[in-house]
Formats: sequence, C-alpha cells, structure tokens
Amino acid sequence: MEDFSRYIQASLLDRFEFQNYGHALEILNEAFPSEWEDLQNCLAKLSISVDDLKASGGNETAIPKKFDDVLYPLGWREIRITGDLLVKLYPRKANQRGRFSDVPFDEKVIEGFIDGHNIDFVKSKVAFDLEWNSKDQTFDRDLLAMRTYFDCGLIEVGVIVTRSQELNDIFKTLTDSKGRPLMPKYGASTTWMGKLEYRLKSRRNGGCPILAVGIKKPCIEGYAK
Repeated sequence: MEDFSRYIQASLLDRFEFQNYGHALEILNEAFPSEWEDLQNCLAKLSISVDDLKASGGNETAIPKKFDDVLYPLGWREIRITGDLLVKLYPRKANQRGRFSDVPFDEKVIEGFIDGHNIDFVKSKVAFDLEWNSKDQTFDRDLLAMRTYFDCGLIEVGVIVTRSQELNDIFKTLTDSKGRPLMPKYGASTTWMGKLEYRLKSRRNGGCPILAVGIKKPCIEGYAK
C-alpha cells in the first residue's frame, strides 16, 4: 500500500481510504496547500450517526450538509458552467501552400457545446464532489464534469468522497424505522469506492488528476476501526 503520510493529516489515515490518480495528492499538497487544508479539516470533522445512515434521500440527507456547513464559510461554492464553441474557417493564401489568411471566410457557433456540468464545491482550481448514496452512474457525470473543467483550464485537480466498502459491515447490522434491513438501500449499484475505482482505472477522468476518498468505519459514531 502506498504511503500517503507525508501528504495527509495522520488522524485521517485510519478514518478514510485514499486512492491517488494522476498525482492528485502531490498537486494538492504542493500547488494548493490552503485548499487541501480546508478539505482535510472538513474530513477531520466528519461524524456520521446511525440515524444519518437510516435517513432516506441519498445525497439529500444530512450527510452532504455536514460538508456544506464547513466548506461554504471558507469560500467553496457549487459551480455550473456552460459554453458555446466558436469555430472559424481560414482559407489558404493563393499559391502559398501551408499559409493561411488572417481573416476567416466563415464562422460557426455550436451552441451548448459545454452544458450542464456542475460540481458540488470549487475553490481556486480545486474541485470537490461528495457522493454518499446515489446511483453509481452519477460517478460518470462527476468525472465528465471534472474532466471538462480541467480541459477548460478551470481546475487542476479533483477530489471525490464516497463510501468505503467496509461500511457494508455496519449496514448489514442495521434496520430502518420499519424493521427492514438497511443493506439493500446501500446496494452494489450505488456510489461506493468499488464503483469509482474501476472508472478511474479506465481513465474516465481524462487527464484530470483525481483523489478518491472512501469513508470508513471510524467515521460512524459508536463504531471502531
């Protein structure tokens, strides 16, 4: 296992799983130390109760609000971008192969070339998304958004937080308010590290460096490592 101790606060190493793609950790640590400190301090404050686990609503539960409450006062904001593509066609100069006019003979605008890409939190050139319990296809949307922001020069690195697989051990012991097993709510087709990992290994993030963070058992109140 890779040693991340030089980049990550020691108190977080047992509470979260970290997977580093495209040297995201190195970029955060060296280029964006203030933003990385914000995110680490936010993770350090994370405490999830059993009631939080039982609540319905996926990413609309109290768990995402825990991140809002810490990061918004520090200047992190949800951002959505749109953009049109302007295409210019330049004619070749007469009898001058490889040399082109400075004036286009035609222009075309492709409207909505970039549209609907939003990220939960952006500050400086760091993007951060939380996926607690959505359909796993949400990761495709998140990675496409981060890839698009990166390609447009709006961010240099992304961080995605989701559930670690080991939380299943807790879900299997719990029932909801009607006595039904809680585990089906957190099924294999929802957002957890396993569903994110294979997407990152297949480089669906394009060239955007990504740090994947998995929430582990010690983040749950009353549960040990």
